[in-house]
Amino acid sequence: MAAVALSRFTGSMSKASDLVSAIEEALGFSLPVRVRAWDGSESGAQGIASIPTIVVTSKRALRHVLWQPGELGLARAYVQGDFDVEGDPAEALRLVWSAAAQAKTGGTKVRPRVIAKAVLTALKLGAIGRRPAIPQSESNLTGDVHSRERDRAAISHHYDLSNDFYELILDPTMAYSSAFWTGDNDAVGGLGAAQIAKLDLVCRKLGLHPGSRMLDIGCGWGSLSLHAAEHYGVHVTAVTLSTEQRDYVLQRAAERGLSDRIDVSLRHFRDLDAHDVDAVASIEMGEHVGDKEYVVFCAAIHRYLRPGGRVLIQQMSRGDDAPGGGPFIETYIAPDMHMKPLAKTLGLINDADLEIRDVQALREHYPLTVSAWASNLEDNWDVACKLVGEETARVWRLYLAGGSLAFEQNRMGVDQILAVKPSPSGESQLPRSPIEWLL
Repeated sequence: MAAVALSRFTGSMSKASDLVSAIEEALGFSLPVRVRAWDGSESGAQGIASIPTIVVTSKRALRHVLWQPGELGLARAYVQGDFDVEGDPAEALRLVWSAAAQAKTGGTKVRPRVIAKAVLTALKLGAIGRRPAIPQSESNLTGDVHSRERDRAAISHHYDLSNDFYELILDPTMAYSSAFWTGDNDAVGGLGAAQIAKLDLVCRKLGLHPGSRMLDIGCGWGSLSLHAAEHYGVHVTAVTLSTEQRDYVLQRAAERGLSDRIDVSLRHFRDLDAHDVDAVASIEMGEHVGDKEYVVFCAAIHRYLRPGGRVLIQQMSRGDDAPGGGPFIETYIAPDMHMKPLAKTLGLINDADLEIRDVQALREHYPLTVSAWASNLEDNWDVACKLVGEETARVWRLYLAGGSLAFEQNRMGVDQILAVKPSPSGESQLPRSPIEWLL
């Protein structure tokens, strides 16, 4: 985005100017957006009408941040409606991230001086008070991390929200993963066409054909399972830990006359009795497996495949600095989620005696996908609030805005990894060229 000349409002001090001063002290750079306080006063950047405005509607927003400094406190204030954004939330985040990068602050540090100034500002504004209630939409998991029971609870927290809600957000295939955008589906069909293109790409890479046996680990709402069974004649064993998803797939399979080709059940990936299957797919499920458990995950895939069988793993990645995605994601969206650098994932797959044959980056495809989901949410905002409540709808608005930006700025990636279980003699049984998968 082109550089914007920023100036400050002048005149007598106001609640908004006090807020901006405290925020800039914490961030270490000039705030590139406007701020409007609960008394109507404004301060911050000006000069362009399209600059987003942060609207602090309640003093409680400050108390959230004082009691929980950093990202989580801000998220709590936002999801409870104590501050809002006039304009595009994604653009507001983009401006702040760009300003931080230019200032080279190295990230926000909660220093004693910053805390002291925040407390003084809160006192001046009359915002000191008891700790606000924690939003009900936060996760509250118990038990050992990545035990079967806790994994089921973590999946349920996000995926058992409401099938009706997800139908508002997603495309008709109900694919909850990055689509595959080409010039054709950009122009005609939009998100739905891009998701079908992704499903076809996965099926071709796996070499599916009538009679093939495929295992779909973390099947979601069955987009791949239903597509493979209906269009490639595949027999699918699909597993999920979400009751809502299992019931949805069963219903859709029955409606399409595919019940004899799709077996879907509530099972953990460790507990399957599958063997000698032709293909295994795991579409953005590996992020929920955990770091230490990923060795078990890869070993299980090797065990389930026949010699020459293929596995396609579509998975998000990020650096070691925030493997869970940050406090907001870990608390509201995907508790116990763990993303790792792509190179580490490839090493773990290779260590399980699965030969890496192809890696395709889809990072630029995710902002397009998330943008479509965000548009669906805004277009159906009132219905979404009725289905899941305004607090959860606001969680999703923030989640989609932040997630899209993370992929856009290369702080997160997503890749399709194709591997094969070689035969004892070393045969892969794959085409010599990846071009053949695209024909």
